[in-house]
Amino acid sequence: MEKEKVILTGDRPTGKLHIGHYVGSLRRRVELQNSGQYQKIFVFEADAQALTDNIDNPEKVRQNVIEVALDYLAVGLDPQKSTIFIQSQIPELCELSFYYMDLVTVSRLQRNPTVKTEIQMRNFETSIPVGFFTYPISQAADITAFKATTVPVGEDQEPMLEQAREIVRRFNHIYGETLVEPEILLPDNAACLRLPGTDGKAKMSKSLGNCIYLSDSADEVEKKVRSMFTDPTHLRVSDPGKLEGNTVFTYLDAFCKPEHFGRYWTDYANLEEVKAHYTRGGLGDMKVKKFLAAILQEELTPIRERRKEFEKDIPAVYEMLKKGCEVARETAAQTLDEVRRAMKINYFDDAALIAEQAQRFHQ
Repeated sequence: MEKEKVILTGDRPTGKLHIGHYVGSLRRRVELQNSGQYQKIFVFEADAQALTDNIDNPEKVRQNVIEVALDYLAVGLDPQKSTIFIQSQIPELCELSFYYMDLVTVSRLQRNPTVKTEIQMRNFETSIPVGFFTYPISQAADITAFKATTVPVGEDQEPMLEQAREIVRRFNHIYGETLVEPEILLPDNAACLRLPGTDGKAKMSKSLGNCIYLSDSADEVEKKVRSMFTDPTHLRVSDPGKLEGNTVFTYLDAFCKPEHFGRYWTDYANLEEVKAHYTRGGLGDMKVKKFLAAILQEELTPIRERRKEFEKDIPAVYEMLKKGCEVARETAAQTLDEVRRAMKINYFDDAALIAEQAQRFHQ
């Protein structure tokens, strides 16, 4: 019998979602959801994981749960096709994490490149919260609880997925075939692997203030594109310009389609022509930015409008999340039941054990 194809993917609700999330994962999720190739799709808000480095600011996480839910619905995730849920509402995940902790060594966690990078980013070198340190284990619990076969993530998450696979293999080796080993699904457009911030910094982040949010107004998008980092040596229109490290062109690589030229810039047939003109000189940054702004407005306007519709009935959005949590919890409980049985800690369900022990003591 062919294995059921299941997707699991999610985000930490620490802020509204931005176009980096959109090209990196959200757009692809909607395509996968609508492809009909997957029997089940689970999309979750990793609020418990967000608390591992925001424990003194629970309000930040609490406020952003609804923001992320609205962004999910606005981009086209459909609760009829995808189960949208909140991590902390599925207590089975904690129990699975607790058992998986016995399968991983401290030194293995310390070697995880993603954990290393995240620890440096947050200046946790001297005082790492244990919850944060063990988040590859918690992520393995998230993935395996829903028997995910496919996890769409950016390449920076590959070490995390490898850790999850190791846990699955070790568990199955000790306790017998129980858990499903997941596969990674990377973005297919190289520019989408990691969209830089508008200031040219490596990553979009709320704290750096270099994001274009999915919920930004048309004016805000316009303003952010106008102030975007380009080639600092391209001072005059006649100067040759560099594409390397030029944020505007990175964004065009991620968003531009051939049909955009007919709509917004008929001087050129494709992006290669624009790049050639820019590098030989004679093309000003403002013209390129104007083109990018038009493309982004086309992409973001329907998202913004759908979000406004969903904002009209916030209780309904919470109800959708609650229903998603109920479905997710049922699935996770089933997996936990199988895990407990495999580990032989299902004492009260094991009639054979009880009979055997009764026999042993009455010999």
